Amino acid sequence: METLQRSPLLEVKGNIEVKRPLPKPPSRLPLSGSRLKRGPEQMEEALEPEKKRTRGLGTKIAPSRPRAALLTAVPQTQGQAAARTAPKKTGPRCPTAVATVLKNQKPGPAVPAQKPGTAPPMVGGKKPSKRPAWDLKGQLCDRMAELKCCRERNQILDQENQQLRDQLREAQQQASTLGAERRTLEEELARVRVQAEQGQQELGRLSAQVLELEERLGTQEGLVQVLQREQLGLQEERRGLATRLEEQERRLQASEAALSDSQAEVASLRQEAAAQAVLLAEREDRLHGLEMERRRLHNQLQELKGNIRVFCRVRPVLPGEPTPNPGFLLFPGGPADPPTRLSLSRSDERRGTLSGAPAPPTRHDFSFDRVFPPGSRQDEVFEEIAMLVQSALDGYPVCIFAYGQTGSGKTFTMEGGPAGDPQVEGLIPRALRHLFSVAQELSGQGWTYSFVASYVEIYNETVRDLLATGTRKGQAGECEIRRAGPGSEELTVTNARYVPVSCEKEVQALLHLARQNRAVARTAQNERSSRSHSVFQLQISGEHAARGLQCIAPLSLVDLAGSERLDSGLALGPGERERLRETQSINSSLSTLGLVIMALSNKEPHVPYRNSKLTYLLQNSLGGSAKMLMFVNISPLEENVSESLNSLRFASKVNQCVIGTAQANKK
Repeated sequence: METLQRSPLLEVKGNIEVKRPLPKPPSRLPLSGSRLKRGPEQMEEALEPEKKRTRGLGTKIAPSRPRAALLTAVPQTQGQAAARTAPKKTGPRCPTAVATVLKNQKPGPAVPAQKPGTAPPMVGGKKPSKRPAWDLKGQLCDRMAELKCCRERNQILDQENQQLRDQLREAQQQASTLGAERRTLEEELARVRVQAEQGQQELGRLSAQVLELEERLGTQEGLVQVLQREQLGLQEERRGLATRLEEQERRLQASEAALSDSQAEVASLRQEAAAQAVLLAEREDRLHGLEMERRRLHNQLQELKGNIRVFCRVRPVLPGEPTPNPGFLLFPGGPADPPTRLSLSRSDERRGTLSGAPAPPTRHDFSFDRVFPPGSRQDEVFEEIAMLVQSALDGYPVCIFAYGQTGSGKTFTMEGGPAGDPQVEGLIPRALRHLFSVAQELSGQGWTYSFVASYVEIYNETVRDLLATGTRKGQAGECEIRRAGPGSEELTVTNARYVPVSCEKEVQALLHLARQNRAVARTAQNERSSRSHSVFQLQISGEHAARGLQCIAPLSLVDLAGSERLDSGLALGPGERERLRETQSINSSLSTLGLVIMALSNKEPHVPYRNSKLTYLLQNSLGGSAKMLMFVNISPLEENVSESLNSLRFASKVNQCVIGTAQANKK
């Protein structure tokens, strides 16, 4: 076996060590390497006999095949012949032999190409007649023709030289491949030798094992004889065991009597466990009752605060903005109590006293459920609405608005600042994080919750899906507000994405996508202003399977478009007419929102929900069974005092409205 596996490698090593040269094939190349160094005069001397032969004929010679085609055909023929004669993978080949073959291939004589347009040479071995000495132009033409022939021949020789180099490169690559194959065979041979040595060792071990087994066989035969003798002793022992068995049977009867006593004790323990289960069920009922009582008291607390609440938030002064006068905005109240009042001073230069002095500034006082000064943090704002957000888990529709002029911080309040900074997160990510946490706690009481999110915008009374991706982007005309089914009060947006969410990371991805798709534009008051109402809705479904309870409620977080008057909100540049149409649509929808709230407060039989796409979409979150909160955001700059007053007056009217008692949507 070892000899058979070693023979291929020995043959390869023999080929490498002997380096027997391969037979030299007849050279078929047109020119040799030595003729590449000839000059034009030497080439002319080499071609002189050919010219003599052609001139002696006195007839025209048919044009032959081009020189380049001939040169191209020769290497291919040689390569094909070499491929037919080469052995098919009989082992590694010696690189020295391949180099010897390439070295011995000498190109043959080249056939001179006849230049078209010149006089054919004479036949007969005579030299062509020389031009007279005065025919310099003819001599120059002859020399130019000869020079051109030499250049063409030079070019052909360069091509042949390049082909020879390519052949040499291929041969070198083949030699390196053969070397790699040789090394592989050597490694394989070494591995086979190792395996052979291991086989020899295994054979020796097996031989020793056979000898050991033979010895053990002899020992076993002796043991059989010993066992036969022991069998006789065991028979005697069996009779003794039979006696002991009778004794064990008597003991077993005693154990059975004790087992019956234990079974009676187990029965009493089972009865006690059943009583404990009843007690546990009673405690679960009590816990459920306490949870229901907690929800009732929680809802009662929210109702005492008001089903329509209005918070006012003043954004801080941004870098580069002028600092307002100290008396422009005041927050009356004690330091221990949270501020609920706001005073805004407005000076009118057009007014004056009889003495000609300017009139004192006019002070406007407003009162809201809570006022957040410019230094308020995002977590402080959310702490005030956390209990309201939790009402959505209890089955109460909840709607939170952000209202105010352009640039007053509405989007910052709802969505937050740059992604990745938890300190500036807005109400939407904080509300969903709070809902996920409370739902996880309630799961221990048997409640299971599911959350489905949607995000749309209403731009010029057209509904757009902010979560659209791919080819669905920009297909706003296909989104319409429809009822979920015949006789159903639930509203859905056709062709809009409804995405199930269960963690904060999924919510952050949806907010990032919606922020990219939302319609924004440059206005006179803000470089990048939201020109649409964005509505983030979270459909919450809760179920208590053990008690057959269900609660379904929507949580709507709305970032309203900027509420500025037409004269101050017009955009600059060629898009002024488009900005005008946007502002008119925004103000119309905001006016409809105010009319709807007034109609609900006055208990009017008809509420104009359908006058605006915004109120039509949110009608289930604005009625008597819903809880509503409005953030009025104002700017701290004196230049925006008119818009700030308009926003505060609108919010004061909303704060004075009282709608019916909220009812949970439970089944």
